[in-house]
Amino acid sequence: MQWQEVRSIYPDQYVLLEILNSHIEDTVQYVDEVALIRAIQDPDEATRELLKCKNNNIVYHTGQEKIAIELRKNPFYRSR
Repeated sequence: MQWQEVRSIYPDQYVLLEILNSHIEDTVQYVDEVALIRAIQDPDEATRELLKCKNNNIVYHTGQEKIAIELRKNPFYRSR
């Protein structure tokens, strides 16, 4: 399913998605095709779901024109 289709079906909502196809330009991953898992009504629930996401799953808001994920090469880790 294309992102524009998801946006038209679920306007102004959070959705839980699986990334099926994407491409990388510089340090940004642009998502081309997704599988809709479910819509999320509550913003707090969307945050909880985002923190639990693994592999190719993401939570995104349909108010965004494109799905663009900034990639970080050296994430900071906290240690003692």
